[in-house]
Amino acid sequence: MARAALALEDGTVYEGEAFGAKGTVFGEVCFNTSMTGYQEILTDPSYRGQILCMTTPQIGNYGVNHADVESGKLQMAGFVVREASRMASNFASEGTLGDYLAQAGVVGITGIDTRALVRRLRIRGAMTGVLSSEVLDPAELVARAKAAPSLVGRDLVREVMPDAAAAWTESLDTWGTPLPQPAEGGDMPAPPTWSSRKKVVALDYGMKWNIARHLASVGCDVTVLPGRSTADEVLALRPDGVFLSNGPGDPEVLDYCVATVKGLVGKVPMFGICLGHQLLALACGAKTFKLKFGHRGANQPVMDLTTGKVEITSQNHGFAVDEATLPADVEVTHRNLNDGTIEGIRHKTANAASVQYHPEAAAGPHDSAYLFGRFREMMA
Repeated sequence: MARAALALEDGTVYEGEAFGAKGTVFGEVCFNTSMTGYQEILTDPSYRGQILCMTTPQIGNYGVNHADVESGKLQMAGFVVREASRMASNFASEGTLGDYLAQAGVVGITGIDTRALVRRLRIRGAMTGVLSSEVLDPAELVARAKAAPSLVGRDLVREVMPDAAAAWTESLDTWGTPLPQPAEGGDMPAPPTWSSRKKVVALDYGMKWNIARHLASVGCDVTVLPGRSTADEVLALRPDGVFLSNGPGDPEVLDYCVATVKGLVGKVPMFGICLGHQLLALACGAKTFKLKFGHRGANQPVMDLTTGKVEITSQNHGFAVDEATLPADVEVTHRNLNDGTIEGIRHKTANAASVQYHPEAAAGPHDSAYLFGRFREMMA
């Protein structure tokens, strides 16, 4: 196999074998602790501008298929694994991970000590890096990593939001091949019978497709608007509720998104996740900060402070809401049990709430799917 190298801005260089596409890319180097779900992770728009390292030693062993995508294309800049499986053993596989990356133009590296890389990121924090199968000179790669732009301060939402509004249905081909609703005991609970359907506008900052499926499963008709839409454009659709999606990058630079959310608070029931959670907090007057190495994986413990129950959650974020800046009319509803950071908030007077993690999973545990039902009840 051809050689490849990953250089960090602190001067560390890891050499391994190239797989996927050939090329040279830069991005924030981060890690994900999930053991499965690599295809959903690869197609999650929240990873835009990042080079992701998987901590599980072997990746690609069950191949790829059309049913596991979460957006229209692979989103991240580069992919780092300890061992890339060259064979796909699962009956549902439609191809190998290496071919999948190559077709999508994503540069990968395998055969490096991912434990050493993750340990460095945990100690030093997430860093800008350069991954290349073309340039192998360590000094040049380090120089490029030091010169590459940081994730902080970049508006990556504009790169992943849709161009136009669209109504979502399971049969809409542009949202991927339709999937049947799982029966009781499947990946999602069988949808209950709702007395009426609700009109939801989803502001798409890089939304995963399974979010729309979950909203539909709790009796919502979903219209997706680009994240740049204004509050007047949203309200003109006369929605029963507004959903704020996940998305990539630094929330502090998204002034146009914050302005829209600010114009909606108190006027319509609202629920946000991930970036949408951060935008709601900013709209209410709070601030965000960058985590040292972020929360990325399917095993993050979160306590729902309203019930005292602990959920195992799927997460992917590098920023968090600063609790010291929360205004008096916003309360904390969920908390991360690893580091104590805020995982959920609720406005005390306006009908608005959000969580930092991913209740739609895809992939990940389904402990938090109840939150879509709570949103439905907010619109009752």
